[in-house]
Amino acid sequence: MRSTKLWLIISLLVMFSLIFSACAPTAAPTTAAPEETEEAAQPEETEEAAPTEEPVETEEPTPTEEVEATEEAAPAEEFVFGLLLVGPYNDHGWSQAHYEAGLYVEENLPGSRMVYIDKVNVADRPGTTPAQLADELVAQGAELVVFNSDDMKDSSTEFALANPEIMVVMASGDQVWEDGIEKDQIEETYGVSEIPNMVNVMGRMEYGKMMAGCAAALTTQTGQIGYLGPLINDETRRLAASAYLGAKYCWEEYLGNDPAELGFKVTWIGFWFNIPGFTSDPTLVADDFFNTGHDVVISGIDTTEGLQEAIKFADAGQEVWAIPYDFIGSCSEGPEVCLGVPYFNWGPSYLRHFTAAAEGTWESTFEWLPPDWEDLNNPDTTNVGFVQGDALPEEASAQLDEFIAELAGGLNLFTGPLNYQDESQFLAEGEVATDQQVWYLPQLLEGMEGQSVSAE
Repeated sequence: MRSTKLWLIISLLVMFSLIFSACAPTAAPTTAAPEETEEAAQPEETEEAAPTEEPVETEEPTPTEEVEATEEAAPAEEFVFGLLLVGPYNDHGWSQAHYEAGLYVEENLPGSRMVYIDKVNVADRPGTTPAQLADELVAQGAELVVFNSDDMKDSSTEFALANPEIMVVMASGDQVWEDGIEKDQIEETYGVSEIPNMVNVMGRMEYGKMMAGCAAALTTQTGQIGYLGPLINDETRRLAASAYLGAKYCWEEYLGNDPAELGFKVTWIGFWFNIPGFTSDPTLVADDFFNTGHDVVISGIDTTEGLQEAIKFADAGQEVWAIPYDFIGSCSEGPEVCLGVPYFNWGPSYLRHFTAAAEGTWESTFEWLPPDWEDLNNPDTTNVGFVQGDALPEEASAQLDEFIAELAGGLNLFTGPLNYQDESQFLAEGEVATDQQVWYLPQLLEGMEGQSVSAE
């Protein structure tokens, strides 16, 4: 009986042991896995699954490597352009304004390179034509040539027609102006009606000269203004007349003075700058102005003799002022007597046309470009600007700002009634001059003293 009970107890213990074994968690595998499971536990070797090999790290490219990759890109193709400058490249005037425009292009047109020849005039290079000098620039690789002076116009036409593969910019010219008279003359002379490789570019400096005239009128204590002019042609007449119109308007409208009491005298030296033995000496002309009661001299020449003489007279105790021309930095020579400077900014238009030439999108056109009225002195957008000088009185400065705002708003001083210097009618009451009437102005205006045409 005891044995039966003992067997029952043992049987129960075995059953409970089996039940607990079945319910227990599966044991973790050991390193000594059975041989038949090794193939499943270790699949076919790949670089990803190999447990004994660290994955190979791929390094991100460093900034230096990116720069190197950029540098290895193909460089911009070189584009060489040439400038023919009528005066010295550093004249603080017309030629320097063009030279600095060339530097502007080099900075903004990848692959561009400037070559230039300055002092391109009959005195400095007798027996040599601008067209011949343009050939020299082409020999240096120039694919585009700028002729930068009105007296180069005929030579630029000759060169452009003889070299149709070279792009030509004639600054201040009108050969390709559809409404200009030069186009008809070229057709008569050369038998062609188009010059497809030429562009004419000019800034509307008439506005800048009006600002200069206004500044002079607002400052003068004697009511006598002198205008130091270069040679006489359509361009120089219209610019001198523009200065007079600006002076007359501000003298009358801002100061309330009688326009008949304003003196405005023009003296021409015979060229764009002094050539001893060929021109009148601009130093002596400026001295004559100051010695005869003209206390403000507006310059129309490429160089700064008017400003330099004003400094001398001011140092000697006279109250005199000057307004130079062409170059934005001109006032730096004499800030104590400089009322301001109207200047050309050729950079933006040159960059546009040079880029078109380099990219094969060149188009022949005539451009007479205004200031950027939204930002008058913006170097990237304006074609003509005016920088007020330190010597301009505070009240006059404020009035000049008002006048500039009027011009920006549409004020046109080439509106009648206006007469020519010989008292014949130029514009009737309320009549507005056309671009052609202004560009080809045949005389100075009534109220101006000085020659209108060159002596025969």
